[in-house]
Amino acid sequence: MPHYPDEIEYSDKYADSTYEYRHVILPKAIAKEMYRIAAAKRCLADHEWRSLGVTQSRGWVHYEIHRPEPHILLFRRPLGTDPNTGRVAQPQR
Repeated sequence: MPHYPDEIEYSDKYADSTYEYRHVILPKAIAKEMYRIAAAKRCLADHEWRSLGVTQSRGWVHYEIHRPEPHILLFRRPLGTDPNTGRVAQPQR
């Protein structure tokens, strides 16, 4: 049985050598709206997940659908992304 929280839950950030990640768990009512938008068959665009009430700094991309629990949105962004602009900092020469 899937876990549906009472309100949107945000994980702590975690990272590998390329990206930082986080996952967001949607409540049942919001998950139903997400299914209406994308039928859990594609990742959501920035404006779509923000319209559901998900709030995060810039640069996050919904990159994968976790088939067993599609109400859990998986996000990532490149390491070094400026949270104000969503742009990746260019390395200094």
